[in-house]
Amino acid sequence: MSQATPLNRKKTFWQMLFSQRQLVLMSLPFVLYIILFKFVPLWGWNMAFQNYKPNLPFSKQQWIGLTKFFFLFKDREFLMSLRNTVGMSLISTALGFITAILIAVFLNEVQCVAIKRFTQTVSYLPHFLSWVIVTGLVANALAVEDGILNDMLMFFGLIDKPIQWLATPKYFWHIIGWTYVWKEVGWNTIVYLGAMTAIDPNLYEAAEIDGCGRIRKIWHVTLPGIKPTIIIMMIMSAGHILDANFEMPFFLRNGMIEDVASTIDIYVLKYGFKQFDFALATAAGIFKNVVNILLLLVANYIAKSAGEERLI
Repeated sequence: MSQATPLNRKKTFWQMLFSQRQLVLMSLPFVLYIILFKFVPLWGWNMAFQNYKPNLPFSKQQWIGLTKFFFLFKDREFLMSLRNTVGMSLISTALGFITAILIAVFLNEVQCVAIKRFTQTVSYLPHFLSWVIVTGLVANALAVEDGILNDMLMFFGLIDKPIQWLATPKYFWHIIGWTYVWKEVGWNTIVYLGAMTAIDPNLYEAAEIDGCGRIRKIWHVTLPGIKPTIIIMMIMSAGHILDANFEMPFFLRNGMIEDVASTIDIYVLKYGFKQFDFALATAAGIFKNVVNILLLLVANYIAKSAGEERLI
């Protein structure tokens, strides 16, 4: 049997591209978008290694190496922002995973189509709200005066006086986490419901013949059936640990909770656009992205080593 030569393989490749030219042309705008807005701006990372001055041309900038990176790990404000970012992300991720899976399992077991559709609609509509709008709703709901949460708790006699939810540091991370759940849980649920539709119905019939009730069928059929999807979602979430939502901490923070509300993105905004230390802001941004990439690769490697589904 003759083997394809490199010339033939090259010809076959271009023939394949030509035969799928419609798909190539359709994807071209997205490729150009990624190159233009994702890769070209990476040139700005040079600022992290310079004592950058906006009024000087690139050739006259002073190179300072890793000085700004060393400063980050000595800066108490950055370390505090790093702690807050990780804390908020872990709480939001954990709550998001648990609630999305629970709601998906519940909807999968509901027999009434009307109830299922109503619950899905109500749960995923908040996803389409802007975070700015959501922040305003949360601020009004948690207000000391006329806040619906305080009014309800006082009505049922659970508290004697209104609680200053947005002025007490110990509540802030949980407010961020549960707000994220309220906004995104419906959207995340759709992913798991889609995975459940791929489960072979014969498995449920076999489990029922073996005497399994509804709970045991969920435990032995449904959850193992969506396990690959859960693993993939966890790997992808690992790449966003340092991407705590920017809008909510920024708009809800105040002087009383500043120590628990500041995140890396707020730190970048503060030094980049308020104190005009572009080098330090760029270094903080690079650190965040590099750590996210490393966490993604580590999570993918762990999944691969354990024989589970993985991204690559």
